[in-house]
Amino acid sequence: MSGVGPVKIALPAISPLVGEPIKRADAERLAGVLKAIADPARLRLLSLIQSAPEGEASVSDLTAPLGLSQPNVSHHLRILTEAGLLEREKRGVWAYYRLVPAAIAAIADLLTPPRKRATKRAR
Repeated sequence: MSGVGPVKIALPAISPLVGEPIKRADAERLAGVLKAIADPARLRLLSLIQSAPEGEASVSDLTAPLGLSQPNVSHHLRILTEAGLLEREKRGVWAYYRLVPAAIAAIADLLTPPRKRATKRAR
C-alpha cells in the first residue's frame, strides 16, 4: 500500500500483567497508545473502518455516521494514525484509512494475562 503509513510506536515486549515490573519508558509508550483509543469517537472510528467495505474508509465516509465535523474526524484519525493503529493512504485528493491488525493484536496480547495465571486461579 502506498501513501503515508502509521507511525511506528514500539510497544513493550513484557505485559504489565505478567507479574514483572514494566519499565517506565514501556509504560509511557503503552499508555500513549491506550490514551489514543480511550475516547468514544476513536473507538467508533476503529469500528466503522473495520466494518467498512474493503476495511477502509475516507473522512467523508466517517463524518455522517459519527455525527462529527470533518475537521473533528480528521483530528481523531490523525491521533489514531500517530499511535500506529491506523495507516493512511493518499489517493488523489482523498485519504483512506485502514486498521493495522498487528498493532491491535499487540495491545490485546499485552493486556491478556498469560495462561499460567488462569490455570493458577482455577485450582
